[in-house]
Amino acid sequence: MTINCKGHIIDLSAPKVMGILNLTPDSFYDGGKFIQKKAILSHVEKMLNEGATFIDIGAYSSRPGAEHVSEEEELNRILPVVASVLQEFPEALLSIDTFRSKIASNCLEAGAAMINDISAGRLDSLMLPTIAQFKVPYIMMHMRGNPQTMSQQTDYDNLLIDIKKYFSERIAFANALGIIDLIIDPGFGFAKSIDQNYELLAKLELFQDFGRPLLAGLSRKSMIYKTLKTNAKKALNGTTALNMVALGKGANILRVHDVKEAVECVKLTEQLKRELIS
Repeated sequence: MTINCKGHIIDLSAPKVMGILNLTPDSFYDGGKFIQKKAILSHVEKMLNEGATFIDIGAYSSRPGAEHVSEEEELNRILPVVASVLQEFPEALLSIDTFRSKIASNCLEAGAAMINDISAGRLDSLMLPTIAQFKVPYIMMHMRGNPQTMSQQTDYDNLLIDIKKYFSERIAFANALGIIDLIIDPGFGFAKSIDQNYELLAKLELFQDFGRPLLAGLSRKSMIYKTLKTNAKKALNGTTALNMVALGKGANILRVHDVKEAVECVKLTEQLKRELIS
């Protein structure tokens, strides 16, 4: 199971780690932490040294109820950072966390390697044609509504069937445009209650039916810290525990704030797999 990132063939049969770089002032965990160029480059260097294969850069907070940000503001936040990171780390594989085709195209032209879209193209009709034009890997996530409304859209006929239907439709749409490298993200925390998030994790292996790489974004989310009655800053241990579950159920990419710990999860899981088949 591979994807092509700027000519690099990435084998996802051995899980990889995607480190998060939030440029927003209001992200739920690290909002406002990475605004200055020095702090940004230092954090990217740290994540790369710890073993991140991808760096996911976002400039529009997608936490529940997040403030809307204009397209111009998102572009002003993210484009200079893409240029700076690639100037300092030219081999870095940058993923751009955006649902807007204009942001995607500008960042891809600047050298980004892939797009991570929380809406799977549903919030911008030009997104999928843009991906097809640039021929880059595309992460499509499940979400209802948008970050401002998704918390009120958790009423499903059947959670797993509804999400699988969503992906079937979005994959078919992407395939019709010639998009090859598709990655599925079931969207933990997006238009899902805490119980629904755990139901989704418990049955995560069902999404392997699509034959596409599977991304799990569990890092420090409220499904962890609310269950443990703590907060995002104290949710690393819970994140590690659930990342191990996700890997055991077939996750190919872990999207995380804490790269070192996630890489250790991957190493331990791979060692366990080798023992099980030996």
